[in-house]
Amino acid sequence: MDARIAALADPARWRLVELLAERPRSVGVLAQLAEARQPQTTKHLQTLERAGVVTSERTGQRRVYALQSDPLRRLAAALSQLADTADQVGGARESFDRHRVTVNAERLAADETGWADGRAFRFVRSLPAAADQVWRYLTEVDLLAQWWVPEDLRVSELVFEARPGGRVVLEYRDVEDSDGSDVVAGRSEGVVTDVRAGEHLAYRNSPLLPHGSTAFTAHTDYALRPTDAGTELEVELRITDSTIQSADFIAGIELGFGQSLDKLAATIAAHTTRSTK
Repeated sequence: MDARIAALADPARWRLVELLAERPRSVGVLAQLAEARQPQTTKHLQTLERAGVVTSERTGQRRVYALQSDPLRRLAAALSQLADTADQVGGARESFDRHRVTVNAERLAADETGWADGRAFRFVRSLPAAADQVWRYLTEVDLLAQWWVPEDLRVSELVFEARPGGRVVLEYRDVEDSDGSDVVAGRSEGVVTDVRAGEHLAYRNSPLLPHGSTAFTAHTDYALRPTDAGTELEVELRITDSTIQSADFIAGIELGFGQSLDKLAATIAAHTTRSTK
């Protein structure tokens, strides 16, 4: 497959394939139609033949080449499958496209310091666990690390001191960056402002720009309410201190934080299922 793609990637060879798709042709005729030298044409045809794209046969003094259609159909099917995978509903590409649209809109809106101040995001999730169990997932570092970033990211550093004035540090990388050689995907630092076990948690934290200054400050409040089925978790995130450079960060809040909360719900549900078996 790799040899086939490499062979077809060259514009001169692609022209020969187009000509052979019409009918089998000799080296000399192909060179004339492609307006190329015959030795170069011969080398290109040999590369295509080694890749299985064409076949040849000597007829008298001429060598005639013909296109192999089956390898091209297999390649086309493989490429089509890749495209279908990328375009699947609810897949990573769909999220990427949604985020790109939001980023472009926020970049246009970010025309001065404070442009996003006062903006708020609200999330509600019904969780199948008691409030004290949900509280642990909000405040204990080992449980926080299981859900506090979307699926395509992993926590690389986490500090959460669940007391007023306690430190909050979250650093994350691409989930496939196993050795940490890629750049950090994001880092935020802040402080806990309110702690009422099993009822209310609040903190503020600020994503850091590449040079170390803050992009904006997010004030996040979690309210836990017991229900017959478990706990209703309501989260409000409010923006202050927004800079022009914060547009890309703010664009990711609704999608990214929403995915993280979905991950929290799934993690708690899985834990509850295991506990009842």
